[in-house]
Amino acid sequence: MTTYAIRDTATLTGRSLTHILRSPDTIITTAVTPIALMLLFVYVFGGAIRTGTDGSYVDYLLPGILLITIASGVAYTSYRLFLDLSGGIFERFQSMPIARSSVLWAHVLTSVVANLVSVAVVVGVALVMGFRTGASVGAWLAVAGILTLFTLALTWLAVVAGLSAKSVDGASAFSYPLIFLPFISSAFVPTASMPGPVAWFAEHQPVTSIVDTIRALFDGEPVGTDIWIALAWLVGILAVAYVWAIAIYRRKLR
Repeated sequence: MTTYAIRDTATLTGRSLTHILRSPDTIITTAVTPIALMLLFVYVFGGAIRTGTDGSYVDYLLPGILLITIASGVAYTSYRLFLDLSGGIFERFQSMPIARSSVLWAHVLTSVVANLVSVAVVVGVALVMGFRTGASVGAWLAVAGILTLFTLALTWLAVVAGLSAKSVDGASAFSYPLIFLPFISSAFVPTASMPGPVAWFAEHQPVTSIVDTIRALFDGEPVGTDIWIALAWLVGILAVAYVWAIAIYRRKLR
């Protein structure tokens, strides 16, 4: 980005963040469903689930819940982007001397901030429920980095959905498969407990490697090759989604 683009992005990001501060129900709503799932699985199903680990079930569960939190939150980016597009704000911005890319980047950075706040709320509730970790500061920073990269990747997918949607419902509906994907992974139970075809899919989809990496970081254990697989997935999804979103955006502007 040029200096002007950075300045314009910061200004528009401030605009978007102001909207969220005036209506914090976005963050609250994003955190409610993952917290409800965490309460349900820990206090209702947790006693019947065997993970093969020595820690509590909330320790095992939390990485997957954090991903669900982010998957829920990015739907609002698609929703807000669609409202801006259908409300004519994009056309208004085009008539102003601002960098065109700043419009999209403002929505993306707002999503990152809002989702990380939601993640912090969920982690706080998990601590109250008994989550404990011996992770070092470096491990926490690594977790934060992975979650930020995950948010960026999904947010650019949300940008694609927001630019392509024909209705408000269509703008946010894309997130439903993303929310349910952690259920077919190692987020809730070990993949070895699943039937053959399901286990194969769970072991080779991106959520499992991401969850296993975060879980190992929280447990203070070696992450092995999972972190490289997770990063490859995230960088690949981010690159494809970014190029796709920019192409759609340019076509819209024309």
